[in-house]
Amino acid sequence: MIPKTFRTKATWVTAFALFSLFFGAGNLILPPQLGFKSGDLWGLVTLGFCASAVLIPLLGILAHARLQGTIFDFGKKVSPAFSLGYSLVVYAISISLPSPRTASVTHEMAIAPFFETPPLLTSILYFALVFVFVMNRSKILDIVGKLLTPAILLILIAIIGVITFSFEYQFPDTAFGNPFTNSILEGYQTFDAIGAVVVGGVIIVSININQKQASYAEKKALIGSAGWLAGLGLFLIYTGLILSGALVHNAFEDDISRTGLLSGMATLSLGSIGNLFLSILVALACFTTAVGIVTGTSDFIRSRFHNSQKAYLITAITGCLLGVVMGQFDVSYIIAVALPALMIIYPNTIVLILLNVLPEKYASPKVFKAVVWTTIVCSIPDFLASIGSPLAPKGVILEWIPLQQYSLGWVLPALVVFLIVNAIGFWGESKINEE
Repeated sequence: MIPKTFRTKATWVTAFALFSLFFGAGNLILPPQLGFKSGDLWGLVTLGFCASAVLIPLLGILAHARLQGTIFDFGKKVSPAFSLGYSLVVYAISISLPSPRTASVTHEMAIAPFFETPPLLTSILYFALVFVFVMNRSKILDIVGKLLTPAILLILIAIIGVITFSFEYQFPDTAFGNPFTNSILEGYQTFDAIGAVVVGGVIIVSININQKQASYAEKKALIGSAGWLAGLGLFLIYTGLILSGALVHNAFEDDISRTGLLSGMATLSLGSIGNLFLSILVALACFTTAVGIVTGTSDFIRSRFHNSQKAYLITAITGCLLGVVMGQFDVSYIIAVALPALMIIYPNTIVLILLNVLPEKYASPKVFKAVVWTTIVCSIPDFLASIGSPLAPKGVILEWIPLQQYSLGWVLPALVVFLIVNAIGFWGESKINEE
């Protein structure tokens, strides 16, 4: 049993840490341009974006609170082999793409405007610091929660506050053909559903280290409360950034880039020191995300090698070296490389999160297997389309698969299979009970 005062403090520190670990490169550069293009439908776009960038990650944290394990536990009801394969793929993608992307964004927005240094130097120094934090992982919650997150929030609130109180609330027509689905898919680009599965394990380990006296129920309540607080914070910040982007629609050219828009918004709101504040924001947000990804990957590999500290060290070094290699490339290049992997792994991550949140009676091993494999099969067309394969479905096939034209063709098949398998299971149980 832990004292109430200490429990409240731990909840806020954990909530700050979760917010900061989620809030990385994509979370900064995506919402403003969404708002910029959303026009008078910025509210609908906010709901779509937050569905995939806030709600699903929040459910992922709640699933972690329930499981109190690692990423391996998310897929073990399908099979141990599947769970191991899924875990390895997620961590390989995480340390190869989203983690290096944080260094690339940091260079383009926080270093290049002020110093004429090569991106490779930025990448080397950046991941050297990441390595230091990863090797001092027991302090992650305190350092991230107490120092970095408040600084990020203050800078963001300043930008959003000035813009929302300075511009007239007049919006043009939306530039999106399908605002809600477009914003859902844009939320994919944050990698936050994957982040919830990855960094949630970091939080679990940190809590186990720092609060050994807490019971399972206390840890579950702490993680759940912190998750809701972090989710609320993300929702408010995303709403503010999207609204701000919509308000400045007349201040910039229509084809302005994501990073250019964010820089312009900082300059508009904070004047000559806007770029400096933005640089600090980008560096802090990106850095904490990279630390969370490399730490989570190292934790998982260590758990597969009987808690070997050597395995943790080797994985941390490997993750940082990959970050150095990939982090020197342009952000646009890393995003392009990441897209195919995103289209095949993200739907399965969403499904695993949802199934792990549901009560046991609705998420049996049979349900897990049927729904997950259905999702994998129905995600293949989106994957093929993302790599420009001639085998990608076109014309009549696209019309035959519901929501396929929105790259969401897996949703209805997975839902139907979920309902059918549960119905068959309940029918079988009723027959047995009658006998």
